[in-house]
Amino acid sequence: MTRAIAQNSDASWQLGEQDIYLFNEGTHTRLFDKLGAHVLPRGGVHFAVWAPNAQYVSVIGDFNQWNNRSHPMRPQATSGLWELIIPEAKIGSVYKYYIESKNAGYHVDKNDPFGFRHAVAPLKESIVCQLDYDWNDRGWISGRAKRQAIDKPLSVYEMHLGSWMRVPEQNNRWLSYREIAPKLIGYLTDRGFTHVEFLPLMEHPFYGSWGYQTTGYFAPTSRYGSPQDLMFLIDSLHQNGIGVILDWVPSHFPNDEHGLAYFDGTHLFEHHDLRQGFHPDWKSAIFNYGRYEVRSFLISSALFWIEKYHIDGLRVDAVASMLYLDYGRQPGQWIPNKNGGRENLEAVEFLRQLNQEVHGAFPGVLTIAEESTAWPKVSRPVSEGGLGFDLKWDMGWMNDTLKYFSFDPVYRSYHHNLLTFRGMYQYAENYLLPLSHDEVVYGKGSLLGRMPGDPWQKFANLRLLLINQYTQPGNKLLFMGGEFGQWAEWNHDASLDWHLLDWPSHRGVQKLVDDLNRLYREQPALHEGDCEPFGFEWINADDSVQSVTTFLRRGKRPRDVLLIAINYTPVPRHNYRIGIPIGGTWRELLNTDAKIYWGSGQGNLGSIEASPMPYYRWLKSLTLTLPPLGAVILQPVPAQKASPRRGEGRE
Repeated sequence: MTRAIAQNSDASWQLGEQDIYLFNEGTHTRLFDKLGAHVLPRGGVHFAVWAPNAQYVSVIGDFNQWNNRSHPMRPQATSGLWELIIPEAKIGSVYKYYIESKNAGYHVDKNDPFGFRHAVAPLKESIVCQLDYDWNDRGWISGRAKRQAIDKPLSVYEMHLGSWMRVPEQNNRWLSYREIAPKLIGYLTDRGFTHVEFLPLMEHPFYGSWGYQTTGYFAPTSRYGSPQDLMFLIDSLHQNGIGVILDWVPSHFPNDEHGLAYFDGTHLFEHHDLRQGFHPDWKSAIFNYGRYEVRSFLISSALFWIEKYHIDGLRVDAVASMLYLDYGRQPGQWIPNKNGGRENLEAVEFLRQLNQEVHGAFPGVLTIAEESTAWPKVSRPVSEGGLGFDLKWDMGWMNDTLKYFSFDPVYRSYHHNLLTFRGMYQYAENYLLPLSHDEVVYGKGSLLGRMPGDPWQKFANLRLLLINQYTQPGNKLLFMGGEFGQWAEWNHDASLDWHLLDWPSHRGVQKLVDDLNRLYREQPALHEGDCEPFGFEWINADDSVQSVTTFLRRGKRPRDVLLIAINYTPVPRHNYRIGIPIGGTWRELLNTDAKIYWGSGQGNLGSIEASPMPYYRWLKSLTLTLPPLGAVILQPVPAQKASPRRGEGRE
């Protein structure tokens, strides 16, 4: 042991007193540099693990025939950390930690919590590896903060890597990280999405969990290749102007014996009391956010993916389950906080610390909360009493909108408020509008399948749903398959039904998404005010009788204004008059009923002249044809000076 240390003069891997101090106080955010398995410059591997309640720990692996007495680790004072250098270990060595607990009779083999690579499931070993890679995305990284600013377009394609595209002639196998890169880049470029969001790629034992039951918080799943293979995929996406968001799960973890659960014979990472440490919905363990070392572990994981894999954003899963002590529980099944309330105060502090550390170390990297309640200031700075996220999923918009679309159009006039209620809160947070994987699983059917009516009406309704999403304030997220009208519910064991694109109806939906993404990027009115109140104004929110909504989207400059009119019934609305802020010619930028989208072709012949007739608070008006189950986006041409903002310059 002493000889091995002397041969490796670069001791950056060594655990110093400062490391131990910061770890124990919950502020060490780069534990991945110290814990786990690190290959030494002159040979051998340094192993370090946290197991404070162990009385004996050893490294077992293919280098010692899995003999648990061959390489005992030594404890670092009273820190709970154990370490050892093994000269025989090298890159590719397979290993685990053998732990004998102070709890008499308990012993277990554990994967490395800081392992950078694990064996392909169902195998359960860690693998020594290095994370060196020659990145070529400097241009992307240097401009990332500007690209991902709050007034820039963010259009996210959410996908599950293992089921996006498969190789049917090769036993339906999934594509590797490297194989998927050129196909995915070409597809996202054609569609015009700005970002891709991967369902969790951290190592997970059960493929059917889609990655949400994480065991390897510092390792990409080996199902699709090596760490360098994933780096290649991300690097390639960046070089082609596409950002990468990764789902990350600090809310819970599975109880698999080789993972984090009951790690050293005690509930080390999780609460020991089942009322705090067991998740009734997912049958998994809940992290103990009040334990400082656990905070260091999780925050180090977040920073690890950003630093080592150049991730541009983290979507934090199930934030609501972290914030509430009674989440998913009945009375008597949870423990109140110190003030007698249901808020998880320790989780709140953890989330605030997480966001401060991420934004402090990597300005411009996004943190996104999947938070389904009315918890205040989720996307407001910590300095203002918020949680510090950049964006929050608008689950209210998603639920209300999908509920509205479930009604046959003949009944929609009675549920008009589902379309308009969002106006009461749409700028309370920085919102992202999700049509995610959660909406196309567990018997819910696909987006297309959930639409009412005959096949033509189903496609028309889906096109309306998409234009509703793209014209409402907020960033956009669409799960794979929705962009071309997948008929079947998502199946993680099968590829998307790409053959559907042989049909003009499905190609029409895809073409609409292409054009919506293009307009969203090109038109400042559609993105500059996504998170600012100047960006949206109702023209008429009250036409429930005809099930029509009309509104303006505005950019920062007065001339950047668009008009959106949506008809949610299959009855065309001829001579439909609306008030407008600008006279002259209005050009029809997009019509969801165009034949290129598999519509009926009704519209306004490309443009329409404004009338000087005042109408509904406005000094001028347009008389439009609103196509059946269709929507139009219009733009004033040439750009003229717009009338003043809300409440000014009208009758």
